[in-house]
Parts: sequence; structure tokens; C-alpha cells
Amino acid sequence: MEQISDFLLTAVSSPWAYLVVFAIVVIDGFFPPVPSESIVVVAAAIGVSTGSPNPVVIVLLAAVGAAVGDNVAYWIGRRIGTTRFRWMRRPRAAGAIGRAGRGLAVRPASLLLVARYIPIGRVAVNMTAGATRFPYRRFWPLTLLAGASWAVYSTVIGVVAGHWVKDQPLLGAAIGVVIALTLGVVIDRVTAAVTRRRRAATAEVVPEPEPEPAPVPAPAPAPATVPVPAPEAVEHAPVWL
Repeated sequence: MEQISDFLLTAVSSPWAYLVVFAIVVIDGFFPPVPSESIVVVAAAIGVSTGSPNPVVIVLLAAVGAAVGDNVAYWIGRRIGTTRFRWMRRPRAAGAIGRAGRGLAVRPASLLLVARYIPIGRVAVNMTAGATRFPYRRFWPLTLLAGASWAVYSTVIGVVAGHWVKDQPLLGAAIGVVIALTLGVVIDRVTAAVTRRRRAATAEVVPEPEPEPAPVPAPAPAPATVPVPAPEAVEHAPVWL
């Protein structure tokens, strides 16, 4: 993080700072180890302290980059699934993917929006959405909304931290990163707690079995019809007088 902060501080007057922010945010959409929140917060904090990079431009680049990265994760999940790579099979990643699959089935919009704030969670949700063939026409508009809200959130943290210690941009960047990471952990914990509570409530409510319909008696067989012979002419015996 210190190296990233130093790099941005020396590149604040160069367009490369914007390119670095955009590239890191895109990559973080499908590769969790890349710290996109941190880079956005650092850029915003340094921008407030030194005047460049411009926080408004950072918001726009972060929003577009986040949406692009989320869509890349969707198509990766659609092409290769969610178990091909080793890191996907690790307990934490596998658990996140399992929760993502269950959540997409019941509340896809809220899950996609909240997951954008959780580093591993957003990758798991977006890749699972692709792997389960979640409708893309519903997916990409939600990524635009999620990316925009996340970009504003991260930039605001950096701006606030930069204003607190305006004369020390690196300190402001460090404070902003700590705030962002703390809020991310809180969101993750709250989301997990809500999910467990809903799961427990669903398990407690056991629907009563519906009564089985009474068996319908089979219709009685029709009585056999005895054919009645046609009347024949009756021969009368002669009468003897």
C-alpha cells in the first residue's frame, strides 16, 4: 500500500494515475487480491490534498471500471464455471459461491448491489451469476448501479480522510484505507448475519402437509344384461271337443 501511495503521489500530475486507477478497478472485478477500494481511496485522498487527480474523474473511472470488471467476472463464470481454479475451491471462496447461488435465486438485485462492497463476495456473486445463466439483460444494468454507488462511496471516504489531514496526503490515504476496509468488514458481517437469520427463520417455519384427498370409489359395474329372445309365434295345440 505504501508503494501504491508513493506511486500515485509522484504521478498526480500525469494522466497515468487515472489509467492505473481504472485498470486496477477493472482487474479487481474478477481477481480478488487486487485492492481496488484502497487505490480509489488513496487517489481521492491525494487528490483532495494536492489538487490532482481530480476526485470527480476518479468517481467516473471507478464506476465504469467496476461495471466492466463485474461483467468480465460474469462471462468468466459463464464460460468456465466456479470450480476450475484452486482458489475457487478454498473453503472461504467455496462458501461464498454457495451463498451467492442461493441468494441469486431469491433476491438477485439486492445481492448484486451489496456484493460490490465485499471484495471476495462480488467476484463470487458475479461469477456464480454467469455460471447459473442469470439473465444478462438483468445483470448488466445492476452492475452499472452497483459500480456507481461503490465508486461514490470509496471516493467520499478518500475525500473525507484527505480533508482531515490535508497537509499530509499519505496519512490521509492511510486513514481512508483503514475506514474503507473497516466498513467492508462490517458490511460483510452484517450481510452474513442477515443471511443466517433468514435461513433460520425459513427452517423454523415448516409448512403443514396438505390433507390427502379422499379416495374416489370406483363406479360399480353395470349389471349384466340378459338378452330377451324375441317373441315367437306360439303354436297352440288343437283342442279336442
